Amino acid sequence: MFDLVGKTALVTGGGAGIGKAIAHALSDAGAEIILVARRQKLLEEALGSRKGTAIALDLLYEGAVADLADQCHTLGKLPDILVNAAGVNLRQHADEVTEDGWNKTIRLNLSTPFFIAQKFVPEMRKKGWGRIINFASLQSERAFENGIAYGASKGGVAQLTRAMAEAWSKDGINANAIAPGFFPTELTATVFDDADRAQHNANQTAIGRNGTMEDLAGPALFFASDASRYVTGQVLYVDGGFTAK
Repeated sequence: MFDLVGKTALVTGGGAGIGKAIAHALSDAGAEIILVARRQKLLEEALGSRKGTAIALDLLYEGAVADLADQCHTLGKLPDILVNAAGVNLRQHADEVTEDGWNKTIRLNLSTPFFIAQKFVPEMRKKGWGRIINFASLQSERAFENGIAYGASKGGVAQLTRAMAEAWSKDGINANAIAPGFFPTELTATVFDDADRAQHNANQTAIGRNGTMEDLAGPALFFASDASRYVTGQVLYVDGGFTAK
């Protein structure tokens, strides 16, 4: 049920953090992986000896999505599983948000996942099988200080996921989202560098601790495999019970 042998998984943001952890989990289940991120060195380190391909690409530039699709077609590697883990959080107060910062946030966190999926859905449809895993956030549901642009984008991801499910699930393509709680990544380095703040976040969970990358492997594998064949359009909060309180 959780076997991914013969499947190909494309993971954006796959060079580090959550994207890397999920790519490794899918690889361990047998999938060939395509890692996409800006930094070639990190991609190569993340790929290591695993079966797969590294594509260095800045998804913010004009034409990036078309370029990614072209490279995958040239390589003859089209994903059965798409994981949209790339993202940005500028952490600006509403009074400080610039038009440029707002547009970058919405583009990378919300627009790009849709247009990448749109590029690869036709091949998934031909196979009658596909999995799309988006990344929502605690801010898909809760408002955080200095998070207006990020929160708007992640609120959009929750609705995007539902709309993707409505559009494509009848073709065998399920779309779901993972909403992580407090995890140590590049995007959250400023939080975890402050021990008191990190502990404060841990204390707000029902479990009483912050997340580790291993905590994301199971949910990702569930959504990527046949185990979730009757689950689509859902947002799973992997947050230690933060949103339950």
